[in-house]
Amino acid sequence: MSKRSELLNSIMANVQSQQLVQHMLATEAIMRALARRKNEDEDEWGFAGLLHDIDAELVEGDLEAHGKLGADIARELGASEQVSHAILCHNEVLGFPRQTDLDRALFCADPLSGLITAAALVRPDKLSGLAAKSVMKRFNEKSFAAGVSRGQIAECREIGMELEEFITLGLEAMKGVASSLNL
Repeated sequence: MSKRSELLNSIMANVQSQQLVQHMLATEAIMRALARRKNEDEDEWGFAGLLHDIDAELVEGDLEAHGKLGADIARELGASEQVSHAILCHNEVLGFPRQTDLDRALFCADPLSGLITAAALVRPDKLSGLAAKSVMKRFNEKSFAAGVSRGQIAECREIGMELEEFITLGLEAMKGVASSLNL
């Protein structure tokens, strides 16, 4: 069994919300695409995306705990210290500094998956007909998916990408796993 299969089995056994699982899969897809783009370890970056919210239900919305428990669970599942640190950094409330491109990538990929999902859900053809231009338009509509941090997404510049380029990469990555996302 592959490491990814083991992680997925653990997620399926411990995460009840199908929407949360889909969010984690979407974030994984974006992180894998970013790793390919930056010539980084695709599995490591993908695992960070896949595991980043593994503790979301367990901490029941406690932002002071979200990420801490997730990093511990990731370590128990065999993730590297780099992945565990990125999971800690993705929750700003914890105050851990983003030191690596992996940390910064997860921080901006997490809300991007939410924005793209929201943009797809208001379309009859879901992801298949969604264009980056439409996602950019939704990005600029502050009332659309109001819980999505535009500032966090815009930090893609910290990993050397312009906003439209980042949105395009994220959208294409999510289209590649659309069936797993029910989009």
